[in-house]
Amino acid sequence: MNFGQALEKLKAGTLVTRPGWNGKGMFLSLQKPTHLSKMTLPYLYMSTADQQLVPWTASQTDILAEDWQEFRAGAANSSQS
Repeated sequence: MNFGQALEKLKAGTLVTRPGWNGKGMFLSLQKPTHLSKMTLPYLYMSTADQQLVPWTASQTDILAEDWQEFRAGAANSSQS
């Protein structure tokens, strides 16, 4: 899927990934702040290969990519590097 489709998946609560990312099990999620959050607007974050959570900004390569996939823990696409 393309980035626009991946973004729609994120808005619907689905995790997304790209198979070419360095590291296994990396994915993106959309955080929608609540009244308890310090952030006031939604933002994307990445779960890294070592399961750390960091804010994420798309590169031009990510935006133009056509290899976005839904992330499924333990599935083949989540174990590719």
